[in-house]
Amino acid sequence: MGMFNNKTGFKLFGFSGPTIRKSTVCLLGVFLIGIVACQQSAVRTKLDIPPKQPEAIIEEKAEKPGAFEITDAQCILCHPKQPQTIKAYGGKHETEVGCSDCHLEHPPKGTKAVPECGMCHSEKAHYQLDQCVSCHTDTHAPLNLIFEGEISEPCLTCHMQQGDEVANHPSAHTEMACNECHAEHRKVPNCMECHSKHTEDMNFESCKSCHPVHMPLVVTYSEDTPSEYCGACHGEALSLLEQNTTKHHDLSCVYCHKNKHKTVLSCYACHDKSHPDALMQKIPSCAACHDTAHNLNRL
Repeated sequence: MGMFNNKTGFKLFGFSGPTIRKSTVCLLGVFLIGIVACQQSAVRTKLDIPPKQPEAIIEEKAEKPGAFEITDAQCILCHPKQPQTIKAYGGKHETEVGCSDCHLEHPPKGTKAVPECGMCHSEKAHYQLDQCVSCHTDTHAPLNLIFEGEISEPCLTCHMQQGDEVANHPSAHTEMACNECHAEHRKVPNCMECHSKHTEDMNFESCKSCHPVHMPLVVTYSEDTPSEYCGACHGEALSLLEQNTTKHHDLSCVYCHKNKHKTVLSCYACHDKSHPDALMQKIPSCAACHDTAHNLNRL
C-alpha cells in the first residue's frame, strides 16, 4: 500500500486524513495561546504590573533570603490604606522609613509582622514606657494620640519643663492630670473653658500675657495692662483709685505695682520726703496719715 489510498482518504506518517485535521487544530490552538501569553506578558511589562501576587513574592523571599527586595509599591497592592495615613500624619515614619524597614516579616511564615517600637526608638525616658500603643494606637500616624484615663507621667517624659513648672509653683493646676486640659495631643485649651474672664473683652492671649498656664499664680504683666484686668480681683482698690481726686487717679495699677504681681513700691520711689524730719521721726509711716495710695486720705 502507498502513502495515499483513494478509499480511505490520504494517510500521512500512518495517520488518516480526519486525524491529521484534528492534530492541526490542536497545534494551531497551542500556537495562538502562546501568542496571547506573550502579548499579556508584554502588556504587564509595559504597565509595570508584577507577575506575581504580593503573597507569593513574600513567600519566595522567605524561602530564598536575599534573592530580591520587596518594594513599597508591592506592599501597597494589599495595604492601600496605610500609605494614605502615613502621607497625612506619618511624620518621620513617612520621610525616613519604608514598609520593610519596620515590617521585617509577613504572615503566614512571619510571626512578627508588627515590630516592637523599641526596635528604632530607644534611650530616651519616654521610650522606656510600657504599652506604647495605649496612646499611639495607630503607628502609621504616631503623633495622633488617644488618651484614656488620667495621664501625666508619660506626658512629662517629653514635656519635662512644663512638669517642673507645675510642680514648683503650686496652684490648682498642680493637682490636675495633663490630659484634663490637653484632651488631645498638642491641643492648648482656651482658659475660659474653666475660668471666668476678668473683663468681657479678654481673650486667650490676654490671659497668657499675665498668667503662664503651668504656673498661673506667677503673674507678670506689661506696662500697657489695663487696670480693669487688675480690678477683677482687686475691685475695692480700683474703685478707690477711680474716686481719687489726686494725681494718683490718672495712674494705672501697673505704674506702681510694676512688672510682677504683689509688687508694692515705697512712696519714696516717686515722692521726696517733703515733711520736716521731726514730723517724719514722729510719724514714720505715710499710711498713718494718707491711708493707702488708692485714696490718699489726709488727716
